[in-house]
Amino acid sequence: MRKVVVSQFVTLDGVMEAPHEWSFPYWSDEIAKFKLEELMGSDALLLGRITYQGFADAWPSRTDEEGFADRINSFPKYVVSTTLREASWNNSSVIRRNVTGEIALLKQQDGQDILINGSCQLVNSLVNDNLIDEYRLLVYPIVLGKGLKLFKDGVKTNLKLVESTPYLSGVVRLIYQPA
Repeated sequence: MRKVVVSQFVTLDGVMEAPHEWSFPYWSDEIAKFKLEELMGSDALLLGRITYQGFADAWPSRTDEEGFADRINSFPKYVVSTTLREASWNNSSVIRRNVTGEIALLKQQDGQDILINGSCQLVNSLVNDNLIDEYRLLVYPIVLGKGLKLFKDGVKTNLKLVESTPYLSGVVRLIYQPA
């Protein structure tokens, strides 16, 4: 059975919005290694429409020596949206209805992890449906004071810490599973 894994960059105050605007000063070889290993241990992406469209605009034209771009561009991508008419990025399909049932079916298939990046609204809906198996958070030593947060007000879920790893840049990797 596959796991649905939420992988996010978040600030100390829980903001996950626009990490490209605040995370780069803290980027390190340690983080790059973790993100590459995470991607290689996965074989699908599950995204909300906004994140999907941002990724679909950015990734198809990228290349790198490590194989990150090739990997993300090649494997299946599932976008949850009621408004997206066409999923043009290679190996993409749209989940429009019965999101809970469709994701439950994906989890039952053979394969590696299914990664969710960004996609705040999707993450919050899946928390309520108990479909998330693991949270991999890179917590950055910055407070923004405003912005879209990983968990919206009113979302309650009990988690247990299964791993913590501090990086020299001040970022801390925290891995949680449902309690």
